[in-house]
Amino acid sequence: MGAYCLKPNSGQTRMTNALPPANDNSSAKSAPVCAICGRPRAEKYSPFCSRRCADVDLYRWLNGKYAIQASDEPDEESRDVRDEDE
Repeated sequence: MGAYCLKPNSGQTRMTNALPPANDNSSAKSAPVCAICGRPRAEKYSPFCSRRCADVDLYRWLNGKYAIQASDEPDEESRDVRDEDE
């Protein structure tokens, strides 16, 4: 059984197979997953699943694979503090 679908900008209506998938779980909450490997998180190591994945993440930070971008310009507060020191 199909559904009627309007093609955008065409003004035509046509028959399509627009049935939702049988296992449509998009509305169900999914369990949080490990930030490294995608397995279910362990509360003890959250947001990771294990000590190993936590260590992999730490290793990446320590070796510079992750970086927080810093601005080249100092913000106004730090400029004010420097002006007061002089």
